[in-house]
Amino acid sequence: MGWVIWHKPTCSTSRWVLAALREAGIAPEVRDYIAAPPSEDALRDALSRLGIGARGLLRRKGTPFAELGLDDPGLSDDALIAAMAAHPILIERPVVFAPHGAVLCRPKERVSELIVRNHAGGSP
Repeated sequence: MGWVIWHKPTCSTSRWVLAALREAGIAPEVRDYIAAPPSEDALRDALSRLGIGARGLLRRKGTPFAELGLDDPGLSDDALIAAMAAHPILIERPVVFAPHGAVLCRPKERVSELIVRNHAGGSP
């Protein structure tokens, strides 16, 4: 897999991360995940690559998180993934995928870890 960013053009953090990638000489595939939401399978793959559970990718601020009752600790990852697929605004951003790893760029500076790891050939 090449470089891919799940991007929201109106998000300043997402724009900053995209600019940092481009400044590093990386031309990622830019996916507006709001306009073209990832499938449940794509979300599962992303969570696996990120090494986090569904709650780790769930955005709470400025979303229908509370209205959908997603604060219920008894909800399974499958239920949370289904909610994110149906309401992509619930997906935290930006997420960057690279040949050697993936990272949720919160804070935004985390993209630097991924750039360094990939320029080093995948070493941690």
